[in-house]
Amino acid sequence: MTDFRGAWTEGDIEDFLQEATIPVRLATHRPDGSLWLVTLWYRYRDGSLECATQANADVVRFLRNDPEIAFDISTNRVPYRGIRGNGTVDISSENATAVLRDLVERYLGDTDSPLADRLLDDDRDEVRIRIEPREIYSWDYTERMGNGSSERGE
Repeated sequence: MTDFRGAWTEGDIEDFLQEATIPVRLATHRPDGSLWLVTLWYRYRDGSLECATQANADVVRFLRNDPEIAFDISTNRVPYRGIRGNGTVDISSENATAVLRDLVERYLGDTDSPLADRLLDDDRDEVRIRIEPREIYSWDYTERMGNGSSERGE
């Protein structure tokens, strides 16, 4: 069960996560205990965030060693708004290619580009990273900063 706090209702948070095409910033620990931060595309499904990456990526090894994470999804332009939180991850090869295809379409608009071709290459070994949030804190500085230039949460 996720604990929602901050400026937005649970519904507002879900709307933001569905609409915003901002990558998630994911913080984890390396095996030596030091911190590691990675940015990944995500989709929001059934209360979880889903990402995809290559099975041999360093972050996959780090997350298998320690599934406790912190995350941030926030705008980079005024007015600043977004969410941050913590939780755990589950890594699986199940549905990884389908998740990746959905992410490519979400962030690139379609699968018709050299980048999409490279990401969706049949030779790639992908995994799905499912983030199960424990706490989500939202903030929205729109009122004090004005509408600024933020579009689609970017």
